[in-house]
Amino acid sequence: MGHRPRPVEDLVMMADLNFYRGKKVFVTGHTGFKGTWLSVWLHALGAQVRGYSLPPTRYQKVFDEIWPSLVFESVLGDVRDRNLLQQHLLDYQPDVVFHLAAQPLVRYSYQQPLETFEVNVMGTAHVLEPLRQLSKPCAVVIITTDKVYENYEWDYPYREVDRLGGHDPYSASKAGAELVVASFRNAFFKSSERLQHVRIATARAGNVIGGGDFSPDRLVPDIVAALTRGHSLEIRNPQSVRPWQHVLEPLAGYLQLGAQLHNPGFDQAWNFGPHAEDTLTVQELVDLALYHWQGGTYHVATAEGQPHEAKLLKLDSSLAMQRLGWKPKWNASQALEATMRWYLRHHSGGSALELMRNDIQSYQKA
Repeated sequence: MGHRPRPVEDLVMMADLNFYRGKKVFVTGHTGFKGTWLSVWLHALGAQVRGYSLPPTRYQKVFDEIWPSLVFESVLGDVRDRNLLQQHLLDYQPDVVFHLAAQPLVRYSYQQPLETFEVNVMGTAHVLEPLRQLSKPCAVVIITTDKVYENYEWDYPYREVDRLGGHDPYSASKAGAELVVASFRNAFFKSSERLQHVRIATARAGNVIGGGDFSPDRLVPDIVAALTRGHSLEIRNPQSVRPWQHVLEPLAGYLQLGAQLHNPGFDQAWNFGPHAEDTLTVQELVDLALYHWQGGTYHVATAEGQPHEAKLLKLDSSLAMQRLGWKPKWNASQALEATMRWYLRHHSGGSALELMRNDIQSYQKA
């Protein structure tokens, strides 16, 4: 099943990220993997940042490491705490909001489905509700996932107009967040002349990798943990196909989108995935990671008793390429090389902040 190409007249120039200099940016989930990278990048762009997130866990130790060297506000709070979130968001009067706070793990969602729905669905609603009281222009980027699509395990990549769904609680909760955003956008922000200055988009990215991710039950952190301990890596579903990409790829897309949202016509869903040739199997990604680490072994775990996980998933990002001017810069091998280099240097005592800044500079020059 194919798709018609998008019209050439939809093409626009890439937004200038100098847009963020001096802007007030509110980031939920700033202590997490993506949130930490985004906060560092925004800081480098000259933005004023206020973060709102749960305290960093022992798996989010990079935030604790970089925090003393960055000058921005860090508020510790839960997106399920509607009153506290509203207080800090409206007090800040942001120009841009990036909502990344989430329960992000598929397998954990099987163990804690109610928590997953509370955080991912109601947490999103709690971010959107106070924006109805905002009296100034604001661009709002809600981060969901590529797993929001009803996955039929077919070969063609999913477009933004494809049906939403979700087998596991995580995927379903993120699809639910998309519906919440669409409802708020249509019922309040588009239909009311008083609120049309608040423009909201959702961003769906692939499986991100990069230095500083130490979360359990994620492939690259599991690889690094096994390699640094001299253990054989256990992998499951070696033939599962995913749209792997370096964390800076979707973050560049989010930043481009946030800068464009002040213009009409961008408040919709957007995919930010890798090129088709960089959609690799789990086994291919592991082989590349071990190559760049220059060593290591792995074995395949038994599939018995494992919860359901999708085997095939691809994204069509032509909308972002044509209308935002965004496109992936690093292929899978470059992304793995940068990622494994980050971990190797950090393991040898390198500064997490300097390593992140170096990767951001390299990416911007690519």
